[in-house]
Amino acid sequence: MKTLYFDCFAGAAGDMILGALISLGVGEQDLRDGLKKLRLDELSLAQSKVDRAGISATKVEIEAPAGIKHRHLRHIEDIINGSDLSSNVKERAIAIFRRLAQAEAQVHGVGVEKVHFHEVGAIDAIADVVGACIGFELLGIENFACSRINVGNGFVKMSHGMYPVPPPAVVNLLKGIPVYAAHAEGELFTPTAAAIISTVCSSYGPLPQLTIEASGYGAGSREYDGFPNVLRLIVGEAVPEPTGIPKDALSLNVQSDELLLLETNIDDCSPQVVGFALERALEIGALDSWATPVQMKKGRPGMKLSILCPVELGPNLTEMLFRETTTLGVRATTVQRTSLQRTLESVNTRFGTIDVKVARSGPEVVNAMPEYEQVKRAALEHNVPFRELQETVMDEFEASGSKLGS
Repeated sequence: MKTLYFDCFAGAAGDMILGALISLGVGEQDLRDGLKKLRLDELSLAQSKVDRAGISATKVEIEAPAGIKHRHLRHIEDIINGSDLSSNVKERAIAIFRRLAQAEAQVHGVGVEKVHFHEVGAIDAIADVVGACIGFELLGIENFACSRINVGNGFVKMSHGMYPVPPPAVVNLLKGIPVYAAHAEGELFTPTAAAIISTVCSSYGPLPQLTIEASGYGAGSREYDGFPNVLRLIVGEAVPEPTGIPKDALSLNVQSDELLLLETNIDDCSPQVVGFALERALEIGALDSWATPVQMKKGRPGMKLSILCPVELGPNLTEMLFRETTTLGVRATTVQRTSLQRTLESVNTRFGTIDVKVARSGPEVVNAMPEYEQVKRAALEHNVPFRELQETVMDEFEASGSKLGS
């Protein structure tokens, strides 16, 4: 199965995706010919080679005169449906914009049909989304995967004012997707890229087992000292049977991740400090963190701190442990994790909308659990017991037709 892997160590943007596709081998003229089918005469595409911290990457610029920048979803769908593009490109592009519209609607508290797309309604964003879908089709991509996503940090100026990074719409689009912030200030992951990647990708984590055929680099606009602001795309043929996963588990929608387990034993540190360090680990991007009571040398009681994290976050989390605790050494072990792929499904209740994390084996729901923080917040707002609200959410979830073991 031909697989495309988004390596988002510096985030991604729509133009970076187009640049990486051209770098992979998608013909620039083929993209232009495809975009002409949108019948947007004012649209043009230009590409050039640039250097980003020592990496040669393709920079794409969509040129369009200032004009209508605010569009409703129906306007964008009309443009795409009225084109001569293939049905596959049309369906994928519209699915991306619908997902983006849903995320924006949730931010602004309005219906999808009333969403003004603002920045992403501009012609260049339509070109980014449709151009990406054209590139995927030209490459014959059958499966999409993505790394954990570096979203950046700080603030970004948008049409409504200064917003925190990642912006609210991006946060909505990335529900259930692993993210982190490192190496560079500013917005690294845009709503357009978030909509594209979250729509097409079925798994997130380390590079899957592939026979690599090609790679390409798309350049971002900003330049950083010693940090390549590029998106890397890798294309290859997926290995049929991943190693390290029992054959009888392959039917369970599982994915295999290589993770890092950081551990340290401490006997001279306040429990409050330990608790703070575990919370900081999760904020930095750890997948889990915990403390285990242990008996250390000379009978002294102590705590073993354990942090499970993506391999690339090992240095940051090790530095945090040295800075925040009294440890003098941290052990690091590479571990293999086999996990069910999960999705988030929204459930409407009389207490508001609550997300449920769902794991499936084919059509069967293997496990489902309402999001703790959302249940907690609703329970406090409505002055109802946490357990009662949690049970209400699960009752509504099952009433929708999604039942455990079915």
